[in-house]
Amino acid sequence: MTNNEFDMVNINNQIKKLHSYYSPTIIAEVNNEYVKIAKIKGDKVPWHTHENEDELFYILEGSLVMELEHQEPFIMQKGDVFVVPKGVKHKVNSDKECTILLIESKTTLHTGNVITEITKSIKNQKTHIF
Repeated sequence: MTNNEFDMVNINNQIKKLHSYYSPTIIAEVNNEYVKIAKIKGDKVPWHTHENEDELFYILEGSLVMELEHQEPFIMQKGDVFVVPKGVKHKVNSDKECTILLIESKTTLHTGNVITEITKSIKNQKTHIF
């Protein structure tokens, strides 16, 4: 965080700073959770799980296809919230640009234990606004 006792972040301003798809950016911290934003376009997110953490998805703009193992895929639209329970294998994709907000435990690995060209470490997800 900054040196201020309290910090306010404008999500719309932070979205304008996103230059890459599949690259979550931490914009805030609350308790033991990170609040992240990301843009998705295409289907590069691999099937993965987070064994010990739930993952909250909130659609800010566009639509997102959510796929859960052994379930029919469903489409999330702007304003929708969905929590992927810990241990559930999942992936997401979007034909057109989609902007999401994620709330994840600080221990949550970007693509679980699956490492691909899009995988970002926590260090690489931190912004310069803090």
